[in-house]
Amino acid sequence: MQRRDGREADQLRPIKVTRRYLKHAHGSCMFELGDTRVLCAASITDGVGAWRRGKGLGWVTAEYSLLPASTHTRSRRESTSGGPKGRTHEIQRLIGRSMRSIVDMSGMGGEFTLNIDCDVIQADGGTRTAAITGAYIAVYDAFARWRDAGKIKDIPLSDFIAATSVGMVDGVTLLDLNYAEDSIAEIDMNVVMDGQGRFIEVQGTGEKTPFDRARLDGLLDLASSGIDRIVDLQRRVIEEDLDVIEL
Repeated sequence: MQRRDGREADQLRPIKVTRRYLKHAHGSCMFELGDTRVLCAASITDGVGAWRRGKGLGWVTAEYSLLPASTHTRSRRESTSGGPKGRTHEIQRLIGRSMRSIVDMSGMGGEFTLNIDCDVIQADGGTRTAAITGAYIAVYDAFARWRDAGKIKDIPLSDFIAATSVGMVDGVTLLDLNYAEDSIAEIDMNVVMDGQGRFIEVQGTGEKTPFDRARLDGLLDLASSGIDRIVDLQRRVIEEDLDVIEL
C-alpha cells in the first residue's frame, strides 16, 4: 500500500519539538506531528480540590481544546457553545489519567495542582497522542522550574510517557495515522506507554471490521516500536537540554 504522504507502513510522521514556547507557563512546548500542531503548557498553582485537601498531596488535571480554525471547517469555541463536548471530555480525561500514572503526587511539595493545557492549533489526526507526548515535556520543565525555585527537592516523575496511533487501512497495518487514513480506517487504536514499554492506556475499536488476537498483537507491537522512537526523542531533549529537536 502506498500511503498518501509517501511514508512506509511503520514510519512516524516528522516530529518537531520546540521547548519553552510560552513566557509565563512553568513549562511549555509546541509539539508538531506532521501537520498536527499542539501547544502544550504546564502550570503549577496553589491548592487542590476540596475532596483532596488535608492529605498533603498534589493533583494533576488536564484541559484540551481544538481552536476554531484548526480543522478544515471552522468550529465554534466550546466555551461559547454550551461547554466542552463529549469528545473533549474524553480526551482531557485521557491526558490527565496518563500523566497521573507517572507523577508522584506526594513529591509535589504539598497541596499544589499541576494544570496541563493542550490546545490544538492545527489538526491532521493524532491530536490526543500528540497532546500526551508534548505534555510530558511541558510537565518535566514545569517540575524542573519548581525544583530550581526550591519548592521541591527532586522532579516527581517516575518515567517518560508517550503515545501514538495505529490502525488498519485497506487491510494494511499502519503506524501514526493522519486524518485521511484515520477517517477510513477499518481498525483504529490509540496507545499510551511509559519509557519501560509498559502500557498505560489502550483505546482500540474495529471501526469497520472485528479483529482477532493476532491482529491486536501486531498493532500493539507496531505502536510499541513507534513509542520507543518517540521516547528516545524525549530523552534527548531533556538530557541534552535542547530547545528544538526534530525526528
